Amino acid sequence: MNKQALCSFILLFTGILSAQNDLKSDELYKNQSPLEIKLGYSNKDLNRNTDDTTFITTTMSYNHEEKWSDIEVNLRARGNFRRNKCYFPPVKMKIKKDQYSETLFDGNKTMKLVLPCLIENENNDNVLQEFIAYKIYEKISPFHFKTRRVNIEFTEPKGKKTKTFQLKGFLIEDDKRVAKRHEGKVMERFIHPMAMQHLTSVQNAFFQFLLGNTDFSVAYQHNGKLLYVDKEIIPLPYDFDMTGWVNPSYATVNTTLGINSVKDRKYRGFKREQQYFDEVRDQFLNKKDLLLEMVASFENEFSDPKEFKTMFEFMGSFYEVLEDNIRFNEVIVAEARTK
Repeated sequence: MNKQALCSFILLFTGILSAQNDLKSDELYKNQSPLEIKLGYSNKDLNRNTDDTTFITTTMSYNHEEKWSDIEVNLRARGNFRRNKCYFPPVKMKIKKDQYSETLFDGNKTMKLVLPCLIENENNDNVLQEFIAYKIYEKISPFHFKTRRVNIEFTEPKGKKTKTFQLKGFLIEDDKRVAKRHEGKVMERFIHPMAMQHLTSVQNAFFQFLLGNTDFSVAYQHNGKLLYVDKEIIPLPYDFDMTGWVNPSYATVNTTLGINSVKDRKYRGFKREQQYFDEVRDQFLNKKDLLLEMVASFENEFSDPKEFKTMFEFMGSFYEVLEDNIRFNEVIVAEARTK
């Protein structure tokens, strides 16, 4: 075999292995039914004793194909607001290769675990609402995080006793996996929004407007990441709890934007050529029935019917804006930022 042929073989073989690994790493997200897991640790220890480089180690049990298995996971608290305000801080999870290899988690070295914030009646419904937001964006942009719901039996040591909670949550894939899927990379520096790809930027801005979200910044990568794909910069949004869509009890309002509630929408996208506003508007309108049907499919999973009803009506008010030419131009196009 000559040198050129050998190189071609190596590239082909490497590509096959990479494709096989990608298939393995998607196994976790292929099934969208909730994954049953069991976790136990001290929230106090997680908050006090972990940071960007320090983790606690515990065992996570999970039920896959009617069989319970154990896997060692490393956890740290993440986020700023929720870390300080929540009883259950959101979690960054890392799994060593010798633990995840040949398991359901194969290829998922790093993930986020979203949990309810407080111990209150609507806590699990709020998590479900945020999960649905991720599912909406999946239908809008190919550049999105894959997610998987989990039902968690969470056991927390309390001195000599333990307390057990039944929680809803979901796992979010690592941003590097998203970048790899699109043959790109994650950008870690500040970029002016107008340097970002127009279409995906407007898709993101419309989506945030649907949610009633003002708690994000594409310029400073607050509740969002940036991908560099095919020489273009793509916004990748996450963390949607502080929105009118979820409307949690702990929500805070940025009154400097002229709003008094997280349910008051404010378009935070930047000014682009009209064609992008029109294209994304048409996209949302053409997918209205699909999105409404998808959201409605979760109705029976809400503990409180009112939580679903207010969320569904909030989505309806978004479409009222899109379907009215005058309101669309006044509330979205004219409000687009120039700086």
